[in-house]
Amino acid sequence: MPSVEILVVDDDEALRTSVSRMLRGIGHVVREAVDGADALRSVRTAPPDLIITDIMMPDSDGIELIGAVKTIHPTVRIIAISGRAAFGDLDLLNLASMIGADVTLTKPMSPDELLEAVASLTAG
Repeated sequence: MPSVEILVVDDDEALRTSVSRMLRGIGHVVREAVDGADALRSVRTAPPDLIITDIMMPDSDGIELIGAVKTIHPTVRIIAISGRAAFGDLDLLNLASMIGADVTLTKPMSPDELLEAVASLTAG
């Protein structure tokens, strides 16, 4: 698997750190952001190859981030993750797909499931 730059966005520090450590362990360059606003600042400075973002976060959420990233850098690949599949009648992961997420995963996801999604989006 080729090394790519990945931005991991999640307000859950333990999950963000765990995912980042796993991705670094297989040779990827990883940056972290605590929410959508923090991630967007990072993307504007230097767009990554891939973003893994939670959907439900305080301040600026993953839906806002996906829309903004796809507007300014449409080639950036995105994996949207959420432990809460719906917000009222709104299917969050379906909405994420509709606005540009390439893959959606429900938390908790297995390490293998996440690595498979990363590999599918970063293969040569």
